[in-house]
This record gives sequence, C-alpha cells and structure tokens, in this order.
Amino acid sequence: MSTVPFTMRRGRKQRGKGIPTHSHEEAQLTFAASGMVQVQTEAGRWLVPPQLAVWIPAGVPHRVEVLTDSELWMVDWSPSAAQAWAPPTQLDRPFTLRVTPLMHALLEAAFSANIGSGKAELVARLMLHELTETAHAPTFLPLPTGLIGRRVADLAFEDRQNRLHINDLASRAATSVRTVSRLFPAETGLTLKAWRQRARIVQAMDGLARGNSIARVAAEFGFASTASFSCAFRQVTDMTPSMFLADV
Repeated sequence: MSTVPFTMRRGRKQRGKGIPTHSHEEAQLTFAASGMVQVQTEAGRWLVPPQLAVWIPAGVPHRVEVLTDSELWMVDWSPSAAQAWAPPTQLDRPFTLRVTPLMHALLEAAFSANIGSGKAELVARLMLHELTETAHAPTFLPLPTGLIGRRVADLAFEDRQNRLHINDLASRAATSVRTVSRLFPAETGLTLKAWRQRARIVQAMDGLARGNSIARVAAEFGFASTASFSCAFRQVTDMTPSMFLADV
C-alpha cells in the first residue's frame, strides 16, 4: 500500500477512451473540468458532467466511460490519510457532488504550478472536509440488485421514448407487475416510474453534452415538448437544460 498520503493528477481523455473495470488502493476524487464521463459500479452508474465530481472510496471496483472529450483532475488519498483527515462522516460509498465555489478554489489551488508541499497538504485535508459538507448531485442511476430487476431495468433503459407500459415490461421480463412494483423501491429506492424518468434524463444529459439541441433531445426521448422536457430535467437535476449546457 502506498505510503504517500495524497497525489494529484490531471489529464485529457478522448471520447470513447474509457478505463475498464478496476479498483485502486487510494480513495479518489475525479473532477470533470470539461467534458463528461460516466462511472459505473455494481450499485449503479453516475453521470459526471462538467463542474461535478465523483468520489470513489478505496477498493471499490468501477469503470469509467468517457462520453465526450474531457479534462479530468484527480486527487488520490491513501486510506490512512483519508481516515485521519476526514471528519467522522460517511465517505465509504461512491457519490457525485456539486463542486462548490470553495471546492473549486481548492482544486485550482491544488493544481496550480507553484503550490508548495505544505500548502498542498492543507488543501488536500480541507477538500475532505468540504466533501462531507456538499450535497450529492442527482445524477446517480441506481441499478436493481436482483436478476429480475436487472432485466426490467435493461428493458426500460432501452425504451428511450418511454413507450412500454409496466405491463409490457413485466411480460417481457417474465415476471408480474406486482413483483416489479415491489422490487424497484426495495432494490433501488425509487419507484419504477421515478427510475425510468431519471434514466431518461441521465441519457438526455449525455445527448446534450454531445452537442445535440434541446429540441432534438426532447424529441428523441419522447417528451411532448421542450417545455415538458425542461420540467422533467429540472425535477431530476435541479437545473434546466439551458443551465446545464451553459456549463458544458
């Protein structure tokens, strides 16, 4: 295990140049300074658009898909440093977070060319404190844990225009509506209806980041109008598609 308490790396990734499933000894914060990536674990997938970051604890297997050309800033903490420096709060599960002005300033300081080792350590310590104070961003799509739920989720995810009724999904997954209605809240924390809405918005964010217009993305995902798309988008992400595009 590494004896270095923390390291800081930055790099550019081209679209499609992802990182296959892996884990690392260090806890990692990845900030999307530009572009968009998607991080997936057994629990689900996190979309990381510009100005968001994702926290991955040490030892958690995950893979990274680069959805658009991206510039990524990464900070790694050894388990001992993360445990010693972080407040007694839950940092044992992956999550995405909105990068607050303070966190953004800390990242800029951390990656400045002339930062000294003492200041860098103070910045790395304060980052862990800010992580525990920041609200999680709603770009996580939890995945059902059982085989039946996964089959339904796969079918719903491919149903981009939301045309399949719950009866159709249950029938194609060789199960019952009652089972589906029970499984999703139990295994994902969301009703099937809420899960499908979030899945569509997460996919729509990908389409917007690739340069497609709001109107085109709204039509592609079966929304009756750009207004209804904007309303659904805001319910899931707390921002409008226009606000999202302003950061891309």
